[in-house]
Amino acid sequence: MTVLKSFLKMLLSFAPWLFFLIIAHDSMFRLKVDIIGAAVLTVVMAVARLHRGVIMWVGILFFTYAIVAVVLLNDMWAVHYMGALANGALALGTWAGVALKRPFTLEYAREHTDPSLWNNPAFLRTNYFMTAIWGVVFTINAFLAWQRSIQPAMPGWT
Repeated sequence: MTVLKSFLKMLLSFAPWLFFLIIAHDSMFRLKVDIIGAAVLTVVMAVARLHRGVIMWVGILFFTYAIVAVVLLNDMWAVHYMGALANGALALGTWAGVALKRPFTLEYAREHTDPSLWNNPAFLRTNYFMTAIWGVVFTINAFLAWQRSIQPAMPGWT
C-alpha cells in the first residue's frame, strides 16, 4: 500500500501539468487561462508542500515563461510550439535531476522507505531507472509534439 501511496503522491505533483494538458486547447483564451491556472496550482502546491524538487522548479520556470511569452506578449511562436516546450521542459528537468544525482522519484520513494535503505545501491538504482523511464517518455513526447508542430498534417495525427 505504501508503494501505491507514494506513486499517487508523485502523480499529484504532475497535477499542474495534467491541468495544462486537459484544458489548453481550441482557443488562445483557454490557453491563457490554463497557463495562469497551472502556474497558480504549481505555486499553491509548492507552498502547501505537496509539490517539491525538480518537477516543482521546472513547473515554476516553465509556467513563468509561458505567462510572459503567451499571456503578456502573445508570442505565437511559443503558442505554436507549446506542446514541445512543455514536454521538453519536463524532459530537461528529469535528465538534469539524473545528471545531478537527484532523480525526482527518490524524494517520493524516501517518504515510504526506512531511512536505513536510502543509500542502498538497489534502492538508488531503482530510482534512477524509474526517473530515466519518465525522462524517456517526456523526451519522446517532446519530439512527437515538435513533429506535430512542424508537420500538422502528418497521417495519424487526428
